[in-house]
Amino acid sequence: MLNRAEIIGRLGQDVETRYTQDGKCIVNLSVATSESYKDKDGNKKEITEWHRIAAFGKLAEIISEYCKKGQLIYVAGKIRTRKWTDKEGQDRYTTEIVANEMKMLSKADGKSASSEDQHPAENFDDSDIPF
Repeated sequence: MLNRAEIIGRLGQDVETRYTQDGKCIVNLSVATSESYKDKDGNKKEITEWHRIAAFGKLAEIISEYCKKGQLIYVAGKIRTRKWTDKEGQDRYTTEIVANEMKMLSKADGKSASSEDQHPAENFDDSDIPF
């Protein structure tokens, strides 16, 4: 079976970075993808979809250091749904892409990125994921 997601979009905010108790880096980010279409009257419309992304370990460190709001990036990974408990004790579920590859397609200022700015995950292992 195949579980792979690939998106190209813009970061909607700066990356949220935190660390596990044993010092592993975890990042969460929101990436917007957009598509255009014409409605029945011929007017151009645009739909924006927001995607939650999580990354761990070395890839998370790279994303934390180099990725900024507004930047165009490519992300590939697996779709995962995780369960968590909110402040009121209610179970919640979040579906996100757990990234194992990321390429910066532009700088934060919108300029094109060089090939040196592209960072696939090296030897990514699912055991790096803390859940």
